[in-house]
Amino acid sequence: MAVRDDTRAPAAVPGRVRRVVSIVPSLTETVAATAPELLAGATDWCTRPEGLDVPRVRGTKNPDLERIIALRPDVVVGNTEENRPADVEALRAAGVPVWMTRIRTVEEALASLRRMLTEACRVPVPGWLEEASRVWAGVAPGEPRAAVIPIWRRPWMVVGRDTFTGDVLARLGVSNVYAGHSDRYPKIPLDELTAAGADLVVLPDEPYRFTEDDGPECFPGLDVALVSGRLLTWYGPSLVEAPAALAERLAAARPR
Repeated sequence: MAVRDDTRAPAAVPGRVRRVVSIVPSLTETVAATAPELLAGATDWCTRPEGLDVPRVRGTKNPDLERIIALRPDVVVGNTEENRPADVEALRAAGVPVWMTRIRTVEEALASLRRMLTEACRVPVPGWLEEASRVWAGVAPGEPRAAVIPIWRRPWMVVGRDTFTGDVLARLGVSNVYAGHSDRYPKIPLDELTAAGADLVVLPDEPYRFTEDDGPECFPGLDVALVSGRLLTWYGPSLVEAPAALAERLAAARPR
């Protein structure tokens, strides 16, 4: 039964799905929290839920295609930002149905996960996803702030235009000073970051692991919020707790 993913590409998913391989950590958590018996493989970087015991297929950018094919998945779930088109096409050429998500806003995340679970995985909408929809519908922005959101250093890289992370923060009242940049994740020299007009720096613990001792010292005089990268960048069960937890961390931001 062919269905179309977020990119409008067809995926010949069987009427009953028994085996799902995920090549994105947040999608792995999504499937595991909804129908754990379906999960037949995941990347080496898939750390949630804790203690996940499934075959591993390397990373999001270098998946072991032969291993994935050997696992005989009914569908592979991926994401247009996380996974390379060449790998997706190679799997499809081998006859493996692939469902690609495309997520750049909270609204897209909620709709995309609903479609992935019901159409690609053939499972009912889970309670946690319904709860996430209710939680985000009730979010009220906090105190307006202007922020830079680094995701890497050496070289410094920040969140730019059209990102899920930027939308999450915008809904909480935090505007991204690089939201109008031509790149989605631009490389910006540190001296430009500190002079960008922000009054807040948001430092997640992934993909680069910023900590109290690694990152805040580069932004003297600015409020710094150290936050969970999972809550800021993942789309899945973390959507339920993200608004309240992130709002608390943002409210507690202070110079380090």
